[in-house]
Amino acid sequence: MNIKKELEGLHLENQLNSKEIPDLDLYMDQVIQLFESKFSSAKRYEEDKVLTKTMINNYAKAKLFFPIKNKKYSKEHLLLISMIYQMKSVLSIKDIGKTFEEVNQRMQHDDFDLEGFYNNYVYLMDRNVAHFKEYIAEQEEIFETELDKDIVNDDYLQQLLLITSLTGMSNFYRRAAEKLVDQLEQKGEEEQ
Repeated sequence: MNIKKELEGLHLENQLNSKEIPDLDLYMDQVIQLFESKFSSAKRYEEDKVLTKTMINNYAKAKLFFPIKNKKYSKEHLLLISMIYQMKSVLSIKDIGKTFEEVNQRMQHDDFDLEGFYNNYVYLMDRNVAHFKEYIAEQEEIFETELDKDIVNDDYLQQLLLITSLTGMSNFYRRAAEKLVDQLEQKGEEEQ
């Protein structure tokens, strides 16, 4: 099995760069259109939506980002929504809210360079893509040289092992992220 070939088309490098976000405020439909044009290639199924009005309204209700003005979303809102978009499949809305609580407070007091922070986030994401590709190459090498070919002797079993390996790694990363969210919450309680 060629793991790299199986995972082609994931569009992992597809990050919303801060320079791609206009400096003028956007209405919700424009926000949705921007995200759809940027991330539609990463959808699993054609009918999937990248971002919907309901999602954005739920993020606002959960206070995942600071309040909007005049039904328009600033560049800073879009930067936060982009990070939320990436986190929502791993963390609960509650955990995402805890994670961004202090950032939102800083934004309301004009005390934070969110764009600079976001650019560092994109840099880390780009590095993570490179590490993921290295991990996949390493998995391919293990499949070729270390697995018992008498047991793992067809594409189905190899693919099953890869699925279990990837979901296991995903679980490790999710649990680590949840632990860090819990530490943020404990730190916040101690400061009060």
